[in-house]
This record gives sequence, structure tokens and C-alpha cells, in this order.
Amino acid sequence: MSMPYYVAPEQVMKDRADYARKGIARGRSLIGAIYSGGILLCAENPSRSLHKISEIYDRIAFAGVGKYNEFDQLRVAGVRHADTKGYAYSRDDVDARSLANLYASYLGQVFTHEMKPMEVEIVVAELGRGSMPNQLFHILYDGTVMDEDSYSIVGGDSDAISSRFASTYRKDMNLKEALSAAVGALAGPERKLTPNELEVAVMDESNGRRTFRRISGKPLEELLG
Repeated sequence: MSMPYYVAPEQVMKDRADYARKGIARGRSLIGAIYSGGILLCAENPSRSLHKISEIYDRIAFAGVGKYNEFDQLRVAGVRHADTKGYAYSRDDVDARSLANLYASYLGQVFTHEMKPMEVEIVVAELGRGSMPNQLFHILYDGTVMDEDSYSIVGGDSDAISSRFASTYRKDMNLKEALSAAVGALAGPERKLTPNELEVAVMDESNGRRTFRRISGKPLEELLG
């Protein structure tokens, strides 16, 4: 009877993390940023039907990068969780923090106990109400949660994009300025992204109770003007 090979737990975790990071880095990047009128979510995404950015609930949005089928499963689970909690208790009880914790718990379980980790990074954003601030939560493939103060960048070459975005970003920007900074950071110095290569959405109070709104076509072209 042959003995199984021994692999140190530290090496197993490192290999899983490297595998997940490589898969996520192959995807196109996404930026979530707080601006003076709300929250902007902007992704490089030429597909018109496979959305990276979606609405979860009245004031909560979801954005994911990596393997589409994996982060879309998380999106659907988030919608079901929010609907069930809002129906059983109150719409006001549905918040981004509990949703981020739910995602973190699931991703951590998969990363620790399954052979293959999920190749995803996600952002959960919530538009503040009254004295409550806007919130951005960045959840990694291993279940790590980061509470971002101003913006979050996931996927692709996130370090380089973050450096470019930080040099132009201000929290008091209007939507046009924030979108211009995000697109410039995603494109880099050697490319120019067209409206057809972008997926853009915002959450702001002007859209009524359901604050989520996609921006595409002529309105997007005018903003990028």
C-alpha cells in the first residue's frame, strides 16, 4: 500500500491563493468609487449581456470580476438573501455589511475546504441614507473583507490601476469627473476605452427608491464627451 504524499498546509493555502489570483488577474478590471452625488461602478466590459455590475436591493449594488459563472452565482444568492430578509423583517434591515459578511463566510469556506477556490473578487456597495455614509466592501477570493473608505479596484492589474486612479481621484468629484478618472485609470496611458467597451452604473437618490441606474448609449457618450 503506497503512502499519500504529504503537503504542508501552508503550501496548500499558498497554491490555492496563487491559483485564484492568476485567474482573477486575467479578467478585465472594475472600479467602485464614491463621488459627491452617490456611488459609481465602472468596469471594462465589451459584453452587452454578461453584466459585471448588478442591483441587489433598493440601495445595494454588486460588482464582480473573475469567472463569470462563479460571481453570478454569488449575485443570485445575494438577491435571494436580501429579498428573504426584507420580506421577513423590514426593507431597512437589508444592508451591505451583512451581505458582505455572508459572501465572506461562503468564499472562506470554499477556499479552506474545497480543492479549487473560487476565482472571483467582488464589491458590495450601499448608498447611505440620512446620516449614514456610503459604504464599499471589497471581498477577496479567500473571504477577506475590506471596508473601503473612498474607492475599490478589483481584477486585472489592480495595483497599476489603483496608482493611476489615486493620482486623480477626489471624494468631492461630480459624476462626470469621477467617470473620467475611472475610465482613464482603466485604460492606462497607451489605450483609449470607448463607450462600447464599458459597463457603467451609479446609485444616487435621483432614481427614486431603487437608486441603481445603468448608464449606456448616448448618456454615457455625453458624460465621456
